[in-house]
Amino acid sequence: MNAIRPVAIKLDQDTRDRLKRLADAKDRSTHWMLREAVSQFLEREEKREAFRQAGFKAWSEFQATGQHVTHTEADSWLAKLEAGEDATVPECHG
Repeated sequence: MNAIRPVAIKLDQDTRDRLKRLADAKDRSTHWMLREAVSQFLEREEKREAFRQAGFKAWSEFQATGQHVTHTEADSWLAKLEAGEDATVPECHG
C-alpha cells in the first residue's frame, strides 16, 4: 500500500481566498478541493498526452507505409456516423 504524504503548495492570497469561498459554497474542505483539482488536471493531461503520442505513432506509421485515407473519405464516413447510419471505417490505401 502506498503511503499518503503531504505536499506543500504556495498560493497567493487571492487564489487562497477564491479556493476558500468555493470550498465553503460547495460544503467541502480546501484540502478536498485541491485534491480534486489535481486529480482532474492529471486525468485531462494524461488523456492529452496519450492523444499526442497516438498522433506521433500514426505519423510514424504513415511515413513508414504511406497508408492513409483522404480527407474526403474520412469526412464522408464521419457524416454517415453523424447521421446515425451504420458505416464501415474506410480502408487505408497507399
